[in-house]
Amino acid sequence: MVKAAVLGLGAMGAPMALNLDRAGQLAAVWNRSPERAAVLSLGAGVLRATTAGAAAAAADVILLSLSRDTDVLEVVAQIRPDLGRGSVVVDTSTVSAATARRIADELAADGIGFLDAPVSGGVEGAVHARLAMMVGGEEAALERCLPLLRSIAANVVHMGESGSGQATKAVNQIMAAGINQAVTEALAFGAAQGLDMRRVLDVVRRGAAGNWFLDHRGASMLEGRYETGFKLSLHHKDLAICLSMAAERGGPSLPLTEMTLEAYEALMAEGYGDEDISALYRLKRP
Repeated sequence: MVKAAVLGLGAMGAPMALNLDRAGQLAAVWNRSPERAAVLSLGAGVLRATTAGAAAAAADVILLSLSRDTDVLEVVAQIRPDLGRGSVVVDTSTVSAATARRIADELAADGIGFLDAPVSGGVEGAVHARLAMMVGGEEAALERCLPLLRSIAANVVHMGESGSGQATKAVNQIMAAGINQAVTEALAFGAAQGLDMRRVLDVVRRGAAGNWFLDHRGASMLEGRYETGFKLSLHHKDLAICLSMAAERGGPSLPLTEMTLEAYEALMAEGYGDEDISALYRLKRP
């Protein structure tokens, strides 16, 4: 059986590791802060590695769940000497398409496969293995990893060559910014009209304007709760990547993305960067 190592045990990586463990597909885990690995309830045979390289050496498929391009590049450099020929690195982080293509080229020279496979669905999707996964890279590498990926994602779609997964995730992140803007603005408008907002949520979410964000964040933001499902600071990072990718291709302009970045920067300056992106409501509520 093909087995995986999960490198990065944050809000997304930890539940992915747990789901792989339940399926009997987890060989090892690693995190920069060892205590994150120590507290996970894993099977007795799972290695809690003290180095990224040791975790990678124990598995056929290495899943990365990290925060930024620099983190991914650093960890790939660390594990590269320990990767077996024919193994596959699957990066579920959100980074630029250029970073994905660079890593794919570097690992291909060693006979190692690479898939850029960012995910969408938030912490809830990771916990319940209902993530949507958009994959760039060679189809043969994806076929080898599919039994593992289906233990953490409900929808795995091959988007094309290396970088295509990250480009698709950028589309997702731009849409998420627009939905966040629309939902928070509309709810603030409704509250200012003196409406019973619980009734507003109940009726609107069943109509044409219904969406995942409204269902999962509408009630909590109206109550002034912004528990992290997707950190505002991380969405800010992703949207900056989107602007960079657009500039590389000569457009198009992304005014809504730019507006959301400015709003996030204002919230981050007030100390709200670790809250959920629904904290945008802080700027709009009456």
